[in-house]
Parts: sequence; C-alpha cells; structure tokens
Amino acid sequence: MKALRVIAAVMDYPREELWSHCGELLEAARHAELPDARRAQLVAFLTSLLDRDVIDAQERWLEVFDRGRAMSLLLFEHIHGESRDRGQAMVDLIDTYRRNGEELATRELPDYLPVVLEHLSRRSDGEVRDWLGHIGHILELLAARAHQRGSAYAVLFEMLAELGQGHVDLDLMRRRVEREVPDDTPEAMDRVWEEEMVRFADETTATCAPSPSHGVPEPSTVARPA
Repeated sequence: MKALRVIAAVMDYPREELWSHCGELLEAARHAELPDARRAQLVAFLTSLLDRDVIDAQERWLEVFDRGRAMSLLLFEHIHGESRDRGQAMVDLIDTYRRNGEELATRELPDYLPVVLEHLSRRSDGEVRDWLGHIGHILELLAARAHQRGSAYAVLFEMLAELGQGHVDLDLMRRRVEREVPDDTPEAMDRVWEEEMVRFADETTATCAPSPSHGVPEPSTVARPA
C-alpha cells in the first residue's frame, strides 16, 4: 500500500536520503490509496517537509517526538509502559515479522510505528485494517495530542486511524487530551530525568551482586533487534 510507505517515510526521523527520493515520494503520495481530501493533505505535508532545510526538519521532528513520552512512536510505550509484558510483546512482534519473511534491517525497535507501517505496506488490505484498527486508540490519542500541540504531524495519525476504522470522530479524544498534564515542558522533562536517574540507581544497586536466596539474577526479558 503506497499510502503506508509514504506515511512511514515522512513520519520517521527526517534523514538526508528523504530529499534524495523526493520525486518518487511525491509521485507515490499523489497515487496513495486515500480519499481525495486526505491524498491532497498527504501531498501538502510532504511538499512542506521537503521545502524545509534538513536541519530545520530534524529539529521540528525532535520537538514533536523526542520531548517526553506522550508522543512516542514506540507503540508498546503506550500499551505496556515499562512493564515486563513489553519485552514479550517485542518478541512476539519480531516473530510476526519473521513468519512473513522479514528481518529488521534497522536499529529501531520492532514496535516503532514507521517500522510497523513499512511491514503493513506489504500486507493485504484486510490485514492493514485489522492491525490499524487494533491500535486505533493509540493513533487517535497521538492525533489528538499532535493537534493540541499545533503539529502538522496530526494529519498523518488521523489518516492511519481512518484506514483502520473508517470515519473517526476525534472530538472526545481531544477533550480528554486537554485535561492531560503536558510532559514536553522543561520542568516536566527534568522530573522524568530525575525519576529515571533514581530508578537507574536503584536497579544498579539491586543487581550488582547476586541475590543471596536466588543466586544469579534472571536475564532481562526485553528483546533487542540484532
């Protein structure tokens, strides 16, 4: 599905290669399997992105996706948080890719949304709707948060939510997001950093020596792509 490949490319961190393939991307966007209005929005988003300087586009991306966790493109961040279930979910997702003859050729984690979209771009329309419908609540949440922050990326999440669920009414989700405490302010990011440092210190202390009652600690269950 051309639409998913284009959305995956423009939602990912903008690297210089994107500008090298601008003609191909624009052609694919013009023929994306989307309603006319959405196709026009995709072309407009891509044109606006490619009209920017690479550094400017990268800074813009970081402002949206690298400040706090609310806009994380790691899907399991929104489902499992830091629980151990996230590790098993990673393993299961990698197995799904492998069963379809795919290996991760990237350092990104398997639940990174552009990676998931790249995988889905080679699957049937039914599978695409099933997958995107399953994560529809996350896509709607990201669309609402991006909209609240005035980010043009909001339209991409809206497109994905609609591909999975048809017409989507985001008013309820936007009202919910309005009540959230922002996590992208300097103060909020400082608090997260301090909490992570405390947790890291606790974990280091806890695992420096074997437990006297259980011997060597069990290895982490979090899967990392090769």
